[in-house]
Amino acid sequence: MIWAFPILFWSQPDAPWGFYAHSLINRQAVFSLPPEMIRFYKPHIELITEKAVNPDKRRYAVEGEAEKHFIDLDNYGDSALLILPKYWPEAVEKISEDSLRANGIGPWSAYLTMLSLTKAFEEKNSAAILRLSADLGHYLGDLNVPLHTTKNYNGQLTGQEGIHGFWESRVPELMATDYSLWVGKAEYVEKPQLAIWEAVADAHSQVDSVLAIEKQLTEDFAEDQKYSYEERNKLTVRVYSREFTEAFALALDHQIERQMKRSIKMIADFWYTAWINAGQPDLTLLDQAISDEDEKTTPDAKIKVRSHDNE
Repeated sequence: MIWAFPILFWSQPDAPWGFYAHSLINRQAVFSLPPEMIRFYKPHIELITEKAVNPDKRRYAVEGEAEKHFIDLDNYGDSALLILPKYWPEAVEKISEDSLRANGIGPWSAYLTMLSLTKAFEEKNSAAILRLSADLGHYLGDLNVPLHTTKNYNGQLTGQEGIHGFWESRVPELMATDYSLWVGKAEYVEKPQLAIWEAVADAHSQVDSVLAIEKQLTEDFAEDQKYSYEERNKLTVRVYSREFTEAFALALDHQIERQMKRSIKMIADFWYTAWINAGQPDLTLLDQAISDEDEKTTPDAKIKVRSHDNE
């Protein structure tokens, strides 16, 4: 059969976890907050949901943003998790900041964002609380994605280009409505920095299975079964077929659902911890009229980001 479509291109997401998944994760985290917090967050849940994708938009407009979303552990060798300092000052002292940024600073940056959120709570700055809560949710979500912890982030080193968007965007878009995403009540995190690194280690331990399962399924599926075509934005695009997507999710044994739930729980826990560390300010007294000015997201041609983000 000859396909005669005017435009064909690989369907890749515009963002890690996909806009849909990031928004869903942030939104769901709100419901795990205690009454003292949810009274403030719930009326602004749409803002928390919509701004979940702002860090991705900034990657193209703000220098230094892109490296906050990942860490390529394998660039540091097999013992990366043992040799990398968990705290930013020690990391900069041991490894040059340029090298750290080149390989991604996700774990350290997420913790600094949490500190900024704590300060916003202390200052009772409503707009900053919401903006930083959305940002922190995004960064923690990214660090729970296995492919955000490896230099082979899009399968480009193993002939599996496109697997990044497949795992974090295509699968959730087709299947997340069947996920059970309730994770219980938020809990205080005694050692946030170490908790972040534990999440990164857990995500990284799953990289091999993600790649191996996709490779095996590709061998089992014919080319015309692996891909299909859909209409998006008035264009016909090539996407992973529903059958291949469902087979991938089944073979992963709910891995993507588990990682989404871990993201949701971690985000709620970190919001709660920042509030506790700020002295549990009374959020009912905060200004409910929140300015929703757009952040700078105009693309800057000088800023380069990882190739899969541009496809």
